[in-house]
Amino acid sequence: MRSHRTTTKVLACAGAALAAVALPASAASAATGRATVPARSAGPPAHHRVLVDCVERPQVRPHDFVLACGDGNNALTSLHWSHWGRYSATATGVDVVNDCVPYCAAGHFHGYPVTVRLDRARPWKNHAGRWQYTRLELAYHGPRPAFSPAREVFPLWS
Repeated sequence: MRSHRTTTKVLACAGAALAAVALPASAASAATGRATVPARSAGPPAHHRVLVDCVERPQVRPHDFVLACGDGNNALTSLHWSHWGRYSATATGVDVVNDCVPYCAAGHFHGYPVTVRLDRARPWKNHAGRWQYTRLELAYHGPRPAFSPAREVFPLWS
């Protein structure tokens, strides 16, 4: 009789353990009274994040990057990346801008120190496993181009 009780207890414990493992997260949280938080989808690792340039080439930690694809009158140069991650990337460099005075073809280029931040990584269309940063933010330190705010945000599309 003793072995029958022991066997019943062991089976009851094993059944409870299996039920706990087999329960979906929502049922388990309802049973325990604790809410479960789904994991945030971060996509692939950071080395799969790219900055897409004007001719749709993937760039990882580029030294230079053209912002004005149509005329080349604005580019980032001397970029030094301190961070390149799943959610964002950060660099310091120089924003080189044509003043277009008296007009762009006769204008002069001026450099302004900036911090560059990339974020909002999304899957890169038609490039399985690669994600692209879709927003670029410039923060100027000191002088900045005429009519430019201290912080500028550019959407990036490919």
